[in-house]
Amino acid sequence: MVVGQYAMILIIGWQTYTISRESGMDAFAASGQLALIGLLQFLPLFVLSPFSGLAADRFNRKTVARLTILLQLIGASILAWLTWTGELRITSLFAVAVLLGVVRAFNGPALSALAPNLVPKPILPNAIALSSIAWQTGMIIGPAVGGYAYDAAPALPYAISTVLFLVAILAISTIGKVPRSPITGAQRPIGQVIDGWRYVVRNKMVLGAITLDLMAVFLAGATALFPPFAYDILQVGETGLAQLAAAPAVGAAITAAWFSFRPLKSDVGPKMLWAVAVFGVATIVFGLSRFMPLSLAMLVIVGAADMFSVYIRQSLIQLHTPDDKRGRVSSASLLTISASNEGGDAFSGFLASVFGPAIAVIAGGIGAIVTVAMWSRIFPVLRTTRTFDPPDELLKETPEEILQERIP
Repeated sequence: MVVGQYAMILIIGWQTYTISRESGMDAFAASGQLALIGLLQFLPLFVLSPFSGLAADRFNRKTVARLTILLQLIGASILAWLTWTGELRITSLFAVAVLLGVVRAFNGPALSALAPNLVPKPILPNAIALSSIAWQTGMIIGPAVGGYAYDAAPALPYAISTVLFLVAILAISTIGKVPRSPITGAQRPIGQVIDGWRYVVRNKMVLGAITLDLMAVFLAGATALFPPFAYDILQVGETGLAQLAAAPAVGAAITAAWFSFRPLKSDVGPKMLWAVAVFGVATIVFGLSRFMPLSLAMLVIVGAADMFSVYIRQSLIQLHTPDDKRGRVSSASLLTISASNEGGDAFSGFLASVFGPAIAVIAGGIGAIVTVAMWSRIFPVLRTTRTFDPPDELLKETPEEILQERIP
């Protein structure tokens, strides 16, 4: 699924930028079109995330995941056909961007909440690391598939994505019955949504970890600006674009592989803060670089630092959240991730349309470093958290979890 998703996303951005440039727009105005792509993906997710989290807690998480992948398959098929026939327009790309926003709103909470139901709690950090390896491997292969396949035939990346989404649906269908805990607290849907968000706000560890990622990646999101860097600044074309998009995932995959064998056990909060600071520094150097090997090296570091932070944040959130609230808390996390990714893409695109892509990236890196300094003061729990273990009184295991941990 991830390979198809990232191949598709890369080419949507590339086609949006190149169509804009070929229609007579300058680099600044074309960057503004990329901003719209990010905004159109973010808005439906922003509106739907509270309810998508509730859906992950109330309905079969496996079914929700399959339906969202089916929608991605439909979107990829439409773009493959329009590209093949030469009828592709920016409005079509915008429409599919909205569809992807809706899909991500429901897909993320369902898959995130599903993971703790499939593995015993003591090895959940290892499972998160292994899952991250699979995800990051897809992020490496996906852009490469998209860039090189597009160079061979513009419709080919979307056709490949269509097939991969079909494979993903079949794979999820092989998962057996998934145990879950019943929702506690409010009985009405709106009350249950509020309960989930109330838990996030009251748990300073969860709130601090989620919002740290929100602010840092929102400000320092360079991925939306890969097309102008590849097209105008580094002048490396579609294949160079694929390399830029894959570089962060290479660093992330290496980091995730390391954690799958050597799980982090000490000083997890301070190390998360340092990882975000390194993320900001590497982003600044990438924005300054005009040398492709240096740019790729900095993006590898960006990906490694981001994965370091993601591994700690996801482990803390999953282990500090009761099972009956994981879907809703995951939706809150997804909302902030999307606000930082798609919202950050929109912010970076608009900033680039005014000041240029390079200045937008450099300013974002500085913003990420400032965020680390501020969050270490606003949320001192991030500086003092040493292990992933939640307080004993925080969580009460459900019968399903106890049974699950006893299964060999």
